[in-house]
Amino acid sequence: MKTNELLHGNTLLMTLEQLRIFLAVAERQHVTRAAQMLNLTQSAVSAAVAALEARHVVTLFDRIGRRIELTEAGRAFVPEARAILDRVETASLMLQDLSERTSGRVRIAASQTVASYWLPGPLMGFHERFPDVEMTLSVANTAQVVERLIEGAVDVGVVEGAVEAGEVEEIVVGTDDLVVVCAPDHPFTEGRALSPAEFGETSWILREEGSGTRSEFEAWFGAFGGRFDDLKVMLELPSNEAVLAAVAAGKSASVVSAQAAAPNVALGRIVAIPLAGAKRSFSALTHSRRHRTKAVTALLGYLSNFGKA
Repeated sequence: MKTNELLHGNTLLMTLEQLRIFLAVAERQHVTRAAQMLNLTQSAVSAAVAALEARHVVTLFDRIGRRIELTEAGRAFVPEARAILDRVETASLMLQDLSERTSGRVRIAASQTVASYWLPGPLMGFHERFPDVEMTLSVANTAQVVERLIEGAVDVGVVEGAVEAGEVEEIVVGTDDLVVVCAPDHPFTEGRALSPAEFGETSWILREEGSGTRSEFEAWFGAFGGRFDDLKVMLELPSNEAVLAAVAAGKSASVVSAQAAAPNVALGRIVAIPLAGAKRSFSALTHSRRHRTKAVTALLGYLSNFGKA
């Protein structure tokens, strides 16, 4: 069979570029935004989708005025298109692993505390050691990091605290302490050791459910016989910075990472009070059933040994 027959005959059903364009449009429900993300013209994106639809005599999108929406056929095709591109990505990574040098890409997702206060140093050191490895980092809470890892959206997750997921493998890469934080004039700062029994005497500003900091505090408090539902939680916030700012401005307390609290403690905006036994681990996560590339293996090894003599 000649090359032009492969290109123009019935053998070629679609191209990988058409699949990438289709997914970009499907995820954004917008041609212009997809074109911007792909660095293509709007006409090129529209033409690729139209060619895919015409070749297979199927309507993937409904055009409603200036909007587009996935049809039932389009929604059914999304996971198939994503699976094909994932397989192509896996094949490409395996070919890269056949090279003698460590190269490729590692997609990382990290929880906020890790990403802001611990991970930047190790990533910079890893880049100096392995300059041919491209890294991308996204930030979410611990539950979201695990979800992205299981979905295959990232290769490595780095979170604080324990993770309960059967398909996830954990490697401890660091440690951290939880501390109670409050404004300097809060009663908790009177110089005595804090007892969990006193925690009902104040209101609390905490991270949202799903964050590692929140779940670790709940576990610690429960281990001392405390009932988390008895605490007066007046506000839940989605970042350490928001929690610390709210605590510094009011009469409530919170529990955060000692590393997260340190800059505000140094400026005198808040006071940090240790919690006995509230030490937790930072863990690197991988999916047990997905291929671990040279780049991923190198990163895990580097994170495991970071800071060790």
